[in-house]
Amino acid sequence: MLTPPSMRLILLVLSLLAAWPVQAAPPELLASLDALHARRAEASALKELEAALKKELQASPEDYELIWRSSRLMTWQGDVAEDSRLKKVLGRQAWDMCERGVKVAPDRVECHYFAAVGIGTYSQAVGIMKALGEGLEGKFNERLDAAIRINPDFDLGAPLVVKGRYHYELPWPKRDLTESTKLLEKATGKFPQNLRAHYYLAETLLAADKAGKAKESIAKVTQGSGAYDPAEAKLVQGRAKKVEAKIEEELK
Repeated sequence: MLTPPSMRLILLVLSLLAAWPVQAAPPELLASLDALHARRAEASALKELEAALKKELQASPEDYELIWRSSRLMTWQGDVAEDSRLKKVLGRQAWDMCERGVKVAPDRVECHYFAAVGIGTYSQAVGIMKALGEGLEGKFNERLDAAIRINPDFDLGAPLVVKGRYHYELPWPKRDLTESTKLLEKATGKFPQNLRAHYYLAETLLAADKAGKAKESIAKVTQGSGAYDPAEAKLVQGRAKKVEAKIEEELK
């Protein structure tokens, strides 16, 4: 039996509404959350951001804008965590949070990206070999490749940076320094202000026995401006000191 035109129209509208991301948070709230995130290196701002996201998500658990911002915060906390147990928990939470987000808005880049970063954080905490044994590589690449396909320029080329780092982090014989270099050079070429991209490139070049080029890359980190993201820049520049010392030792 044929569906009447009016019914077909109703069904079309319902399907479009079902696919439309739920966004209850007003723009001014999102702007406030982003401003707090920019100050996340400050303990007071970090605490306020955590509390605000928790409160808003309790009221609107399917709000995509809140979901991906919550995962973004968790990946940051996982990155700076020194305790592997805490890193594991935060990585898993960030991953799970953005799996929810992918279901809400499968065509948006943010949750594909932060789910991948969450998986990566979790994998670092449990150990790369164990993560490979758990089959996480496929899940990681599924999310990250989707992010690259949707918008490789997101957050100053972050999907490309993470993919480049992935090829560096893998154990032999899966490690691919050539591909890592290619992706990281692509990111630094388009987004020279991204200090993490230069930092990762320096480590890749050093591992590839190209200490001279690695020195050039690490100098762009230590001498670069952190205006684009002060918290991120401070973190990366602090980590760069050890790499800089290794490069100088290699060049002796």
